[in-house]
Amino acid sequence: MALTNSFEEAKKPINCSTKCLTLSIHHLNPMATLLFNAFLLAFLPTFSLLHLLVHAQTSQNGFISIDCGANSSYIAATTGINYVPDSNMVETGMVNTVATDYRLDSLLKQLWTLRSFPEGMRNCYNIPVKINTKYLIRASFLYANYDGQNSAPQFDIYFGPNFWTRIDPPEVQTIVDEEMIHITTSNKVQICLVNTGNGVPFISSIELRPLPNTTYVTVSGSLTTFLRLDIGAPNDTFIRYPDDTYDRIWSPPAALTNWSPLSTSLTVNNNDEPGFMAPSKVLSTASTVKNATAPMEFFWRDADASNQYYVYMYFAEIQVLKANQSRLFKIYLNDKLWIKDDILFEYLTENVARSLVPLTSSTTYDFKFIMSQASTLPPILNAVEIYKVINFLQLTTQQQDVDAIESIRKYYGVTKNWQGDPCAPKTFAWEGVNCSYDASNHPSITGLDLSSSGLTGEISSNISNLASLAVLDLSNNSLSGPVPDFLAEMPMLTFLNLSGNNLSGQIPSALIDKKNKGSLSLSLEGNPNLQETTPSEKKKNNIIVPIVAAIGGFFFILILILVSVYFIRRKRNSKGPMIVDHHSPINSEVELHPHDQPPLQSPSRQFSYSDILKFTNNFSRLLGEGGFGKVYYGLMGNTEVAVKMLSPKSAQGYREFQAEVDLLLRVHHRNLTSLVGYCNEGETKMGLVYEYMGKGNLGSILLDGKGEVLRWEERLQIALDSAQGLEYLHNGCRPPIIHRDIKSSNILLNEYLQAKLADFGLSRAFPIEGGATHVTTKVVGTPGYLDPEYYTSYKLTEKSDVYSFGIVILELVTGRPVLVKTSDKSHIIQWVDYNINQGDIYTIIDPKIKDECNTNSVWKAVDIGMSCTAINPISRPAMSQVVSELKECLNLEFNHRAPHQMDSTTSISSTFHSELGPVAR
Repeated sequence: MALTNSFEEAKKPINCSTKCLTLSIHHLNPMATLLFNAFLLAFLPTFSLLHLLVHAQTSQNGFISIDCGANSSYIAATTGINYVPDSNMVETGMVNTVATDYRLDSLLKQLWTLRSFPEGMRNCYNIPVKINTKYLIRASFLYANYDGQNSAPQFDIYFGPNFWTRIDPPEVQTIVDEEMIHITTSNKVQICLVNTGNGVPFISSIELRPLPNTTYVTVSGSLTTFLRLDIGAPNDTFIRYPDDTYDRIWSPPAALTNWSPLSTSLTVNNNDEPGFMAPSKVLSTASTVKNATAPMEFFWRDADASNQYYVYMYFAEIQVLKANQSRLFKIYLNDKLWIKDDILFEYLTENVARSLVPLTSSTTYDFKFIMSQASTLPPILNAVEIYKVINFLQLTTQQQDVDAIESIRKYYGVTKNWQGDPCAPKTFAWEGVNCSYDASNHPSITGLDLSSSGLTGEISSNISNLASLAVLDLSNNSLSGPVPDFLAEMPMLTFLNLSGNNLSGQIPSALIDKKNKGSLSLSLEGNPNLQETTPSEKKKNNIIVPIVAAIGGFFFILILILVSVYFIRRKRNSKGPMIVDHHSPINSEVELHPHDQPPLQSPSRQFSYSDILKFTNNFSRLLGEGGFGKVYYGLMGNTEVAVKMLSPKSAQGYREFQAEVDLLLRVHHRNLTSLVGYCNEGETKMGLVYEYMGKGNLGSILLDGKGEVLRWEERLQIALDSAQGLEYLHNGCRPPIIHRDIKSSNILLNEYLQAKLADFGLSRAFPIEGGATHVTTKVVGTPGYLDPEYYTSYKLTEKSDVYSFGIVILELVTGRPVLVKTSDKSHIIQWVDYNINQGDIYTIIDPKIKDECNTNSVWKAVDIGMSCTAINPISRPAMSQVVSELKECLNLEFNHRAPHQMDSTTSISSTFHSELGPVAR
């Protein structure tokens, strides 16, 4: 919350409770010109720290009130709120008390103490909450010279792995309140304080208040409180719980030169359906303009036009109007009608005018209330709230990994400063913990180094829950007991160091086998009580040997038979080029069109592993990493290539590897990636050599926020290129080939931004005679892009690819990730559909390109994307139609038609509800 309480004359014995609440402009940079005009200067409100509240008790159900540094629970005298100490929610820090000079009777008790964190870069609170609940979350900070240094520190606070805001109190005596509105996605939230080298971080209190899900609804993201004011209230009062059921803090404005205050002693009734429920005490005061012919105006400026705001205005008539009197007015934003109907409300009844979609793409937000011609009285305003959108895009670590590493920490009593999320953000990853990162998946723990950490006891079974763990170092500790069998069963583990402990018993034979095969680097030195095998087991092995030999003879004969079959089939296949579908229960042969048939490739397309090492300069330059393994840059003479090496632990197994080789050696199109060759020298030496695509994949360019910004025309051309490649697979091959994993990260771009489809390991070909629908036994694909019909029915058709391609089109339009877990509209289709229904194309367009693209072209692209993602596959277009539509879309952009301007969607509760913008398409 961008509000700060600033003490004035704190040491005076009289009226020392009268303090000043100021807008913290310094810590809203780059908003240096924020709230610049007379109205906003008047919005530099004053607060009294004396809470003039009625002690009537209302429900605190769901309230979480934490006094940081308190030693016991208590009930606050002014609010009746029950506060608890923070000792059960934080493991580090020091308890401190504000200087005696500042501990006045008027200072809220939850600000008397604080917790500081002189050790460690990141220190975190772990607060139990109710999952899927909307909370108003408030963190409060009062330095008040607790350390005698008389210098307030500057530091950052994070919400989980995401940056929240910077705390920078302008004065020693300043109280800083930061607020956000957020829907929880787990049963715990983390609030972390990060030392930036500018003083010791501290915190005074943390408060969470549940809100109805119908209030403060956003298109995406969470909200931070920018301003909340009780217009017309006296200077020395502010209102919160119990008058406000949700414990919002309503501050009064300072003297308003051109405005006149109004008030009533009567109760004002709430009348907003979503349940905002502004307090009667807030609604019972208001202001109007002194000059009835002048507009009632306020505005603020923001140098960053990409910021988004939501505004909530509260109105209630608190004057008894005579028969010949009326109060009607219109609301304008930046001189455009914001709500088309006159604002009209009943006596002593609350109404709320609010934005349903965020105010965007502006550096000035100028609101004017202008009296209507039929009105005899000027406008009034009772209260206003302004919130700024904050997007928490950093994904948290896989929950299974978090649970496992927390259990390991508790089991061994690890003394490292392990605070917050184990992997995220990458800058604050736990010491000794290595993680994998990509844009679309939650980080996972791949390495754990607890060497020389003073560990005792047995090797914890919780380690087995780290499913992606590749490196484990427990050396030079005092571990005892056996080497557990589960270590050999961890599929990703390639390095294990248990040396320098007190382990005993027999080493699991499976570990020795993995070491002998070269798939595991194993160190066990310095454990004198470990033994590899026992005499009795050697005897058992002697008995087993004849049995194994007999079985081996059987398999030898079987292999001879299979080899014979192989050469017979190879001879038959030499009659013409075919693609073998290695996924189908019955191998399907794919016949190419005569004009598409490439010459059969010679064995020179198969490279040796030594060739791969030479091309890649011993894998010196890593281009990327995915579920299949790693991709390296290579150079074949003067030809640039990309070498994808298949990891033995990859989810993309040998069958997918073989399918991609078979397909790309025979199928050629300018919008499909070209396979230069492949390497197949055993499980650990399989690789594919592709043409080099200098710009990387489309998903990284769109979503990573780095590098160049793709113009709208370029995005349409990329969509068209990709569509042509997919249309060729569907219609240019007989039988048709279904890609099954169309997504933005599988669309590669060369230096000229020509797009080509990639990653055909999951592709399948189906005989035409089998009909248009094919039943599979296993659903594969990427979450978010997966056709829901295919997912539920196992029926795979070309329309499954069409659905996924429609998602890619929406990504190109919006620049948004497919799944946003912090939003009610979590899937991109839900989010786009919501905005279509509002008629708001500007909100849909990627903010980076909205000023340069033709809105007619964008509308058509959105129409194409939404038709591709129709729930019923029959309603989806064929790829040939998609190609045709995208060509028309591109022509529209070339014509440079003037964009169609639209206003924000707004609503006013009760009688009035208005939505501006074009009719939903």
